[in-house]
Amino acid sequence: MQALRWAVLAIALAGVGGAGYYHVRNPEHLTLDDAARRAAQAQSPGAFVTLSDGVTHYEMAGPANGRVAVLVHGFSVPSYIWDPTFAALRDAGYRVIRYDLFGRGLSDRPDAAYDGAFYDRQLDQLLAALKVDGKIDLFGLSFGGYVSAHYAATHPQRLRTLTLVDPSNSAPRLPWQMTTPLLGPYLFQTGAVPGMADNQSGDFLHPEQFPGWAERYRPQMQYHGFGRALYRSRLALSHEDFDALYAAIARAGTPVHLVWGRQDPTIPVAQAARLRAAMPSLTYREIDQSGHLPHMEQTALFNHDMLTWLAAQP
Repeated sequence: MQALRWAVLAIALAGVGGAGYYHVRNPEHLTLDDAARRAAQAQSPGAFVTLSDGVTHYEMAGPANGRVAVLVHGFSVPSYIWDPTFAALRDAGYRVIRYDLFGRGLSDRPDAAYDGAFYDRQLDQLLAALKVDGKIDLFGLSFGGYVSAHYAATHPQRLRTLTLVDPSNSAPRLPWQMTTPLLGPYLFQTGAVPGMADNQSGDFLHPEQFPGWAERYRPQMQYHGFGRALYRSRLALSHEDFDALYAAIARAGTPVHLVWGRQDPTIPVAQAARLRAAMPSLTYREIDQSGHLPHMEQTALFNHDMLTWLAAQP
């Protein structure tokens, strides 16, 4: 009986210790509501629209009758990561839209699956809310390359072109601990999430050229649901059939432009071969002296290549 009491005590102490460690490590202590959005808008221009899964933060610029381009950001850095591309498309006469995926930036963090269908719904409803009913030029960066490829595969009639920039292109293999209910989310929230802001500089070949990058990222981490959204996104990605997505895009005949930073440390440039084999008609551009974000590290080259390629599409 005494052994049982000691066992129960040990379990209780472990639970208390685990809860305390979670509280210390978890950066999420605030709720993202209308008041928080109003306070943050001075640093994050744009507007908000309520969709079926929650509020989405977006920014739209350029002439109302311009050709519509939509920018989808990566795994965790919100839509500001597209700053130079957004400006270039706007100045070139495009009606350009960028938005925060659910769970990131100033968009809501709903309790959802964060899978391809979920992201499809967000983009489809955003376009409807903004009264965009024609074809779009869709851009996807990194994880956004997955989101945009999924949308292109399931909504081919909505696309004029698809541009993929250093895209996620394969299902990650997750260790059993990370796929275990309760344990996986706990480990991700206490192990991965706290260091995410500081780790973002690893996407650059020359991070010293982007001071303050981590500090710009950090505010979104304070709102409840940030880590959950990222964890579930990664979990859903581990079950995705990329071959089926690329086959559907190829069958639809959507013009695809693939751009990769030659020195990408996050998703190696060698992975471009997979996409080129799956979609043989795509055009490919490899940008030297660039890491995972070629549109930022080699902006002039990227913008010239982007606008030239878009102009060549009917």
